Amino acid sequence: MAHNEDNTPLTPAVFHILLALSIRARHGYGIMKQVQADSQRKVKMGPGTLYGSLGRMMDAGLISESDKRMDPLIDDERRIYYKITALGRRALAAELERYREAVAVAERQALSPA
Repeated sequence: MAHNEDNTPLTPAVFHILLALSIRARHGYGIMKQVQADSQRKVKMGPGTLYGSLGRMMDAGLISESDKRMDPLIDDERRIYYKITALGRRALAAELERYREAVAVAERQALSPA
Protein backbone atom coordinates (compact mmCIF):
# COMPACT_ATOMS: atom_id res chain seq x y z
CA MET A 1 0.00 0.00 0.00
CA ALA A 2 1.38 3.36 -0.95
CA HIS A 3 1.45 6.38 1.31
CA ASN A 4 -2.16 7.57 1.17
CA GLU A 5 -1.50 11.29 0.62
CA ASP A 6 -3.01 10.88 -2.85
CA ASN A 7 -6.42 9.96 -1.35
CA THR A 8 -6.71 6.65 -3.16
CA PRO A 9 -9.65 4.50 -2.05
CA LEU A 10 -8.96 2.20 0.87
CA THR A 11 -9.37 -1.55 0.77
CA PRO A 12 -12.29 -2.83 2.86
CA ALA A 13 -9.88 -4.32 5.42
CA VAL A 14 -7.97 -1.06 5.83
CA PHE A 15 -11.22 0.91 6.07
CA HIS A 16 -12.60 -1.35 8.82
CA ILE A 17 -9.32 -1.31 10.76
CA LEU A 18 -9.14 2.50 10.66
CA LEU A 19 -12.76 2.69 11.75
CA ALA A 20 -12.02 0.33 14.67
CA LEU A 21 -9.03 2.45 15.71
CA SER A 22 -10.80 5.80 15.31
CA ILE A 23 -12.14 5.70 18.88
CA ARG A 24 -9.16 4.26 20.75
CA ALA A 25 -6.02 2.18 20.46
CA ARG A 26 -6.59 -1.58 20.28
CA HIS A 27 -4.57 -4.78 20.05
CA GLY A 28 -5.06 -7.22 17.16
CA TYR A 29 -7.80 -9.35 18.71
CA GLY A 30 -9.59 -6.20 19.89
CA ILE A 31 -9.50 -4.85 16.32
CA MET A 32 -10.97 -8.10 14.95
CA LYS A 33 -13.79 -8.02 17.53
CA GLN A 34 -14.53 -4.33 16.86
CA VAL A 35 -14.65 -4.91 13.09
CA GLN A 36 -17.19 -7.68 13.68
CA ALA A 37 -19.26 -5.43 15.95
CA ASP A 38 -19.09 -2.41 13.61
CA SER A 39 -20.16 -4.53 10.63
CA GLN A 40 -22.89 -6.36 12.57
CA ARG A 41 -20.88 -9.57 12.08
CA LYS A 42 -20.88 -9.21 8.26
CA VAL A 43 -17.10 -8.73 8.13
CA LYS A 44 -14.90 -11.33 9.77
CA MET A 45 -11.22 -10.61 9.53
CA GLY A 46 -8.78 -13.45 10.03
CA PRO A 47 -5.31 -13.05 11.52
CA GLY A 48 -3.58 -13.21 8.12
CA THR A 49 -5.63 -10.36 6.67
CA LEU A 50 -5.44 -8.36 9.89
CA TYR A 51 -1.70 -8.57 10.51
CA GLY A 52 -0.79 -8.22 6.82
CA SER A 53 -2.93 -5.09 6.66
CA LEU A 54 -1.51 -3.72 9.91
CA GLY A 55 2.05 -4.05 8.60
CA ARG A 56 1.21 -2.28 5.34
CA MET A 57 -0.73 0.40 7.19
CA MET A 58 2.22 1.07 9.50
CA ASP A 59 4.54 1.31 6.48
CA ALA A 60 2.09 3.78 4.88
CA GLY A 61 1.91 5.89 8.04
CA LEU A 62 -1.83 5.30 8.59
CA ILE A 63 -1.31 3.71 12.02
CA SER A 64 1.47 3.36 14.55
CA GLU A 65 2.19 1.28 17.62
CA SER A 66 0.84 2.76 20.82
CA ASP A 67 2.83 2.64 24.03
CA LYS A 68 -0.39 2.77 26.06
CA ARG A 69 -1.92 -0.26 27.70
CA MET A 70 -5.58 -0.21 28.63
CA ASP A 71 -5.00 -1.72 32.08
CA PRO A 72 -1.41 -2.70 32.86
CA LEU A 73 -2.58 -4.87 35.77
CA ILE A 74 -4.70 -7.20 33.62
CA ASP A 75 -3.28 -6.65 30.15
CA ASP A 76 -0.68 -8.98 28.65
CA GLU A 77 2.50 -6.96 28.17
CA ARG A 78 3.24 -8.84 24.93
CA ARG A 79 0.18 -7.38 23.22
CA ILE A 80 0.92 -4.69 20.71
CA TYR A 81 -1.60 -1.87 20.60
CA TYR A 82 -2.13 0.15 17.44
CA LYS A 83 -3.42 3.69 17.08
CA ILE A 84 -4.57 5.73 14.12
CA THR A 85 -2.29 8.57 12.97
CA ALA A 86 -3.27 11.99 11.63
CA LEU A 87 -2.72 10.64 8.11
CA GLY A 88 -4.94 7.67 8.94
CA ARG A 89 -7.69 10.01 10.14
CA ARG A 90 -7.49 12.00 6.90
CA ALA A 91 -7.62 8.80 4.84
CA LEU A 92 -10.64 7.57 6.83
CA ALA A 93 -12.42 10.92 6.42
CA ALA A 94 -11.77 10.88 2.66
CA GLU A 95 -13.11 7.33 2.40
CA LEU A 96 -16.24 8.21 4.39
CA GLU A 97 -16.81 11.17 2.07
CA ARG A 98 -16.51 8.83 -0.95
CA TYR A 99 -19.15 6.59 0.64
CA ARG A 100 -21.43 9.59 1.32
CA GLU A 101 -21.13 10.68 -2.30
CA ALA A 102 -21.89 7.16 -3.57
CA VAL A 103 -24.96 6.92 -1.32
CA ALA A 104 -26.15 10.33 -2.53
CA VAL A 105 -25.88 9.17 -6.16
CA ALA A 106 -27.76 5.96 -5.35
CA GLU A 107 -30.51 7.92 -3.60
CA ARG A 108 -30.84 10.36 -6.52
CA GLN A 109 -31.19 7.40 -8.86
CA ALA A 110 -33.71 5.73 -6.53
CA LEU A 111 -31.37 2.77 -6.07
CA SER A 112 -31.43 2.89 -2.30
CA PRO A 113 -33.64 0.31 -0.61
CA ALA A 114 -36.74 1.74 1.01
